[in-house]
Amino acid sequence: MSDTWLVAGLGNPGPGYSGNRHNVGQMVLDLLADRLRGRFTSSKAQAVTLEGRLGIGGPRVVLAKPLTYMNTTGGPVSTLARFHDVAPDHVIAVHDEIDIPFNTLKLKLGGGEGGHNGLRDISKALGTKDYYRVRVGVGRPPGRQDPADFVLKDFGTVEKKELPFLLDDAADAVEQLITEGLVAAQQRFHAAK
Repeated sequence: MSDTWLVAGLGNPGPGYSGNRHNVGQMVLDLLADRLRGRFTSSKAQAVTLEGRLGIGGPRVVLAKPLTYMNTTGGPVSTLARFHDVAPDHVIAVHDEIDIPFNTLKLKLGGGEGGHNGLRDISKALGTKDYYRVRVGVGRPPGRQDPADFVLKDFGTVEKKELPFLLDDAADAVEQLITEGLVAAQQRFHAAK
C-alpha cells in the first residue's frame, strides 16, 4: 500500500445543497483545496478530486468530493481508495455530526456510524469501520425538528458568522491528523472549546 491519504468530504451534489449543514465536509475540502492551491477535476469514480502534497515534500493527499448523494458515498470512496492504493487506515471522512455541538470538532478512528448514512455506506464499501473520521459539530435540531430535515438546511445567521473559523479548524485538524497522528490532533482539537 502507498503512503497516500484519501480525504473524502461528505455532502450532497449540486448548488441547492452547497450551504447545508450536511455539506460541511465538502466545505472543509474546498478550504483544503485552496491551501493546496489546486482545483478539483472530474474523475471516473463519481467524484471530483485534487491531488497534492501537504507542504514541501510532505505526505501525498487525494482530496475527494463524491458527486453521489450522501447515502451512496461509499462507492466513490472505495473506488478512489483502490485506484490510489490507499489502505482504510489512510482514509479520512470529513462529515457533519449532530451529536456534538456546533463549532466543535471530534476526531476518531473506527467505531460506529451514529446513524450517519454516508459513514454507513463507506464502512460497507470499504469492508471495515477502521478509517478516520473528522466529525464537524453542527448541533442538534431545535425542538422536535426531524434530524434529516435539520441537516438539509443551511446554517443559521449566527452560525454563518462562526462557520469560517470552524472550517479553518477542521482543515487544520485534517492536516495535523495526517502529519502528526490522531493523538496529537485529538489533544489539540478536543480541548479547544
